[in-house]
Amino acid sequence: MAELGGSAGNGRLREALAWDEATYDTVKSALIADGRVTPGRGRGGSVSLAGAAGLPVAEAAPAPTRERPAGPNGNGKGGDLGFEAELFKTADKLRGNMEPSDYKHVALGLIFLKHISDSFEAKRAMLLADYPEGAEDRDEYAAENVFWVPPTARWSNLQASAKQPSIGKLIDEAMIAIEKDNDNLKGVLPKDYARPALNAVMLGELIDLISGITLGRERGEARDVLGRVYEYFLGQFAGSEGKRGGEFYTPRSVVRVMVEMIEPYKGRVYDPCCGSGGMFVQSEKFALEHEGRIGDIAVYGQESNYTTWRLCKMNLAVRGIDAEIKWNSEGSFHKDELRDLKADFILANPPFNISDWGGDRLREDVRWKYGIPPAGNANFAWVQHIVHHLSPSGVAGVVLANGSLSSTQNSEGEIRRALIEGVNGAPGVVDCMVALPGQLFYSTQIPVCLWFLARDKSNGVARNAKLRDRRGEILFIDARKLGHMVDRTRKEFSDADIEKITHAYHAWRGEREAGAYQDVPGFCKSAKLEEIKSHGYVLAPGRYVGAQDLEDDEVPIAERLAALRSILDEQLIKSERMGADIRAALGRISDG
Repeated sequence: MAELGGSAGNGRLREALAWDEATYDTVKSALIADGRVTPGRGRGGSVSLAGAAGLPVAEAAPAPTRERPAGPNGNGKGGDLGFEAELFKTADKLRGNMEPSDYKHVALGLIFLKHISDSFEAKRAMLLADYPEGAEDRDEYAAENVFWVPPTARWSNLQASAKQPSIGKLIDEAMIAIEKDNDNLKGVLPKDYARPALNAVMLGELIDLISGITLGRERGEARDVLGRVYEYFLGQFAGSEGKRGGEFYTPRSVVRVMVEMIEPYKGRVYDPCCGSGGMFVQSEKFALEHEGRIGDIAVYGQESNYTTWRLCKMNLAVRGIDAEIKWNSEGSFHKDELRDLKADFILANPPFNISDWGGDRLREDVRWKYGIPPAGNANFAWVQHIVHHLSPSGVAGVVLANGSLSSTQNSEGEIRRALIEGVNGAPGVVDCMVALPGQLFYSTQIPVCLWFLARDKSNGVARNAKLRDRRGEILFIDARKLGHMVDRTRKEFSDADIEKITHAYHAWRGEREAGAYQDVPGFCKSAKLEEIKSHGYVLAPGRYVGAQDLEDDEVPIAERLAALRSILDEQLIKSERMGADIRAALGRISDG
């Protein structure tokens, strides 16, 4: 309770402790009788520490160390991946001939429905025990970020009807009823389960499978398990969809590197192209594991793909994360829904090398303080949009294509120089560069890089302590040799890899608990501006750490060919669409 701020609702405490009701009630009664805890005044039956009345209060547990707790399988990932993998294999078999891109919404929608129904039933049971008259009061549920689930939409009812031919219609009606009673879910849930293409037998079997996910688990653990399953399924569907999957999902190990580099303990977290919300989920996990709690982070995001926006809203709701996620089809450049936001932390994986972003219509935009980005490539438009939204002490982590490290075409070299040195009163913001290995992403096999930006390099703050003055320096980390293959086509970082990368950055920034920083030949180097200038403001880490020959660090031929092939594929697709549109128009003219 001390860690939770001295008072909390019974439901929240039970979840945090993972106790059954009988154990919890016995301990609570004993603490009240002993005078250490007092019943709160809230209608939901909260309790408070009695320290204010001069009674002894147990000290809060010491803050967790930087080391991540290992999950049941000891891999530090917080989940029994064997269980999740087997569950996905079984669910995947049920889809038959359905495309993964379609089946994704079927399976994830049902997992979401199971989650909110379980959360509702758990809260309702607590209210019936502690405050029966509040069991039908929607405010009691909203106070703990629990969605109201009407009787016809509860999972137990759907499970009882799983074998009925009309199960698809019943699921659609449940989704509609939930959206009707929860304004922030309007337009979010999938509602096409009754379509003829969906086999009712498959739906029934999927309901039975999902029903067993949390069987026999305590309520707090059940919620976490469903969240982990949802996240795992998202990743697996991204892998099944290949390049299309990469549009909505950033690999978990990459997100962990970004989150643990910038350490979002408390404050506003923003992602201008948030996909399915993985950056936010990992940020909340980080805060919870490092002395924080849900609510310490305020989440803001924007997404231009409506289907992906819906996935994000469900993903965050499953994790109990309250967020302001905006959608419009124009995107963050042309319709910035959060124009006045200044974020403490920004995490983003924008689409690489977008050539048709409409830059010609934004030549005089206030965001371009470091130079007007070229109309043919949005990379440095994303960087400047992100810097624009940083608070005075804000930090950001951004995934970009390797071309951003060295390109000099169409003013990109001058913009990169300005971002390094500063220009017209705008400070230099490049803090750290990380080169990543290839094969980390579902959407591309080419290697990419991470840019870490700091609005105030003169000190800044991490873990409530000031950092050292880093003006005139940039840290370069070459992580291209790290990572291990997890299947035939894709790599992941291990916990040890992530610790190696993040520890170097924390030590270099001057975080006391990270110890003294030292250059490591072949891995990391703190370079002065004079050295960076001598390399023509190229930011490729291999130029500085000494691990690779200089020519090896330029954008490789294979990467250039892959990028050109990707552009050609996109142009051919556009050409086919234009041809089809022209043929259709000519057909209408001839018919008329």
